[in-house]
Amino acid sequence: MNARDNTTRDCVVIGAGAAGLSAALTLGRARRGTLVVDAGRQSDLAAPGIGGLLGQDGRPPAEFYARGRAELASYPSVELCRGEVVSGVREADGSFTLALGDGRRERARSVVLAPGTDYRYPRVPGMDERWGRTVFHCPFCRGWEVRGRTLGVLASGAVGVHGALNLRAWSERVTLLTHGRELSAQEHERLAAGGVAVDERPLAALDGPGTALRSLTFADGGELPLDALLVKTVLHQRSPLARGLGASLTEPDEMLSVEAITVDPMGRTGVPRLYAAGDAAASTPPSVAAALASGHLAGATASVELVAGR
Repeated sequence: MNARDNTTRDCVVIGAGAAGLSAALTLGRARRGTLVVDAGRQSDLAAPGIGGLLGQDGRPPAEFYARGRAELASYPSVELCRGEVVSGVREADGSFTLALGDGRRERARSVVLAPGTDYRYPRVPGMDERWGRTVFHCPFCRGWEVRGRTLGVLASGAVGVHGALNLRAWSERVTLLTHGRELSAQEHERLAAGGVAVDERPLAALDGPGTALRSLTFADGGELPLDALLVKTVLHQRSPLARGLGASLTEPDEMLSVEAITVDPMGRTGVPRLYAAGDAAASTPPSVAAALASGHLAGATASVELVAGR
């Protein structure tokens, strides 16, 4: 055991992405003794810039998070450490004991879960190295950067139709790629009316120099010129802590495809003094702007309820 094992903090924030740093800033400004545990796996680090965040539009994510950590350093009540919380229990007195991967144990009166999520998408060769750049999941985050170019949407069913028609706001040249799944006649009609082309052939690979995308290769050997690809993803919990501490999760559906921690508008999970924020608790498509807001609310709620003794 180390000296920290005898210290009970006001709050431990798990995750140092936008939501976790925002929660910690709010707690620090309320003079709450807070530890932020950063596993260093923020989901958007591969992107060249953050799109659509007021005052930070286009800033590289790594730089954005570094600035956030630097701001926290000015608050003596906030400590940030690198590591990963691998398990946790809620004690009989309502406090939490958290175990880190390096053997450390931390005790806290409250916990904010903001570990982020894993983005799962079709494993097509060439996709991983382009992820976050010419292959992306959010048109509002990356659509502006690829506006007017030849774009594709990799999805099927209602979500594919919706995504392809929505992407027409950024380009007149959009193709829906269903990767071997057939659309209904009605779906074909909607897409044709919206000016969207359709290709139902299975994909074989993405091609282009470096992280650039120049074309798709299909399983039958055919090719399609393409500059960028919007891909339907399914977001799953990165950490088992939410379930382990008694929180409930939503089930991904066809349109949103998010496995999220169930929270109320203030970030409460239903477990006393356990809160969640950011992608891990977003039942809607995630964004940095939304994560910042949810982190602030979760941090403020935690601080208020520590006073109330809830």
